[in-house]
Amino acid sequence: MKRSFSVFNSQFSLAALLGCGLQAVGAQPVKDERPNIILIMVDDLGFSDLGAYGAGDIQTPNIDRLAQEGVRFRQFYNNAISAPTRASLITGQYQHRAGVGFFNVNLGLPAYQGFLNRESLTFAEVLKGAGYSTLMSGKWHVGDDKDQWPNQRGFDRFFGFIGGASSYYQDPTGKDPLVLFKNNEPVHPAPDKYLTEAIADHALEFLDEQNGENKPFFLYLAFNAPHWPLQAPEEDVARYRDVYAAGWDSLRNVRYRNSIEKGVTLPGQQMAARDASVPLWNRLTYDEQQFWQRRQEVYAAMIDRTDREIGRVLNKLKELGKDDNTLVVFISDNGAQGGEGLYAYTRRTSGTVGSAGSYELQNSNWSQTGNSPLRNYKGRPYEGGISSPFIAWFPKKVKAGGIVDGTGHIIDLAPTFYELAGAQYPASFNGATVHPLPGKSLVPVLTGATNKVERGEPLFWERAGNKAVRSGKWKLVSLYPENRYELYDIEADRAENRDLAAQHPDIVERLKNEYAQWAAKNDVTDYSILAGSDPFAQPSSRNAKRSR
Repeated sequence: MKRSFSVFNSQFSLAALLGCGLQAVGAQPVKDERPNIILIMVDDLGFSDLGAYGAGDIQTPNIDRLAQEGVRFRQFYNNAISAPTRASLITGQYQHRAGVGFFNVNLGLPAYQGFLNRESLTFAEVLKGAGYSTLMSGKWHVGDDKDQWPNQRGFDRFFGFIGGASSYYQDPTGKDPLVLFKNNEPVHPAPDKYLTEAIADHALEFLDEQNGENKPFFLYLAFNAPHWPLQAPEEDVARYRDVYAAGWDSLRNVRYRNSIEKGVTLPGQQMAARDASVPLWNRLTYDEQQFWQRRQEVYAAMIDRTDREIGRVLNKLKELGKDDNTLVVFISDNGAQGGEGLYAYTRRTSGTVGSAGSYELQNSNWSQTGNSPLRNYKGRPYEGGISSPFIAWFPKKVKAGGIVDGTGHIIDLAPTFYELAGAQYPASFNGATVHPLPGKSLVPVLTGATNKVERGEPLFWERAGNKAVRSGKWKLVSLYPENRYELYDIEADRAENRDLAAQHPDIVERLKNEYAQWAAKNDVTDYSILAGSDPFAQPSSRNAKRSR
């Protein structure tokens, strides 16, 4: 019998009631066979920072197992930076449509209000209405005021932090207090508690509590690692001592070759041209090499520890007997951090890099390696900024070892989850007219019905005046304030080394027109009008020169 779940109406069919674990008087409980869903998001992870995507230097056995037993995407897109990505992910809307067109700050227009609007439903609101337990542990970053927090947007249980960045330990200097909440109330972990571990601890606690509820669960597990500040337990850092002595230039080439071997980069694809702002490793002094090695050792340790915490969650699934009927999706919010202006964020406080109280970040040097073989960094609409690993694991449905072609996007996850959950997406909710979903369900590629995402329409990006359009093999890019259009054939040149705009002015014009139509539909405002309200505006956004 086909179940029909009416998510927001008071009328449910008998089959829906039984599917949600309800029963007639005297009847035995009916087990809800719908899948559990775990969405794992990490923060500022480079495209090749996992073993399954090319990083032989960082130990990620648990994530790699998900890839080996599930599917990976070669091309999966985000919005280049944290809050806009999370807004699209959580609602299934383009970021401006959800109210977070710029960041979690208010620039004075509805599309740029800095928090999720009521016309854009969260996946917790939809899945909760469909009879799921909704759990979250980790980073929120799509609404700072209390009425915008997770528990107010559909999550039954929440632990984590609200803003965009957090120290990983309670700062002994008191300059950067670790501010955490559990179900709207502040909590105070032990001074030596590492945040990545605490996020996993609460995920395990929520899974244990939910186990007796006789209904499926949705868990949003949003780690902030490896986002700055670079902090990790010293025993984890020690695992990477001297691993990076050969430097970033050598490792960048190794990662490129490994990504081809792993199948996520196609043979014949070149590596992105070298960022000329990054010094050559062999031109550094010994002390400079030691200085930079330490940062990459800490960064690797942060990813390593995240992988082990994911392993604990997977073990809990098995312990609860739910591993066979759970979809696990792994993504990152954007590529590794680099580019201009980064040193302004560095605030040296006390202690060795990696320790509580230190406050350092990753820069273009190692981030160019992290994003290898792709171009550029977080915040820009080049492939290194908007591409992330995508791994899906679901023993009942997903065939092991697959690699998916085509262009997936974070707006696709909400319709994917709703299809698997049998959840209806409403036209209205609590008096608000709900935005329709623009994304495409990925169920056909996850279940092996096809091995390529066929979108049928372009994808679009805009953030702080930087724009992009992806239509078929073509990608149009424009950076603010130059506003010069570049055109790339991504099928032949995913590294974006060869600008073909001069050779194909007709394609440039077509994509510009399609962008203009999308921008009008999604209330995108010309950034030159908003720049005066941008608290992060830089005096120049010149693109770094590149050389081989």
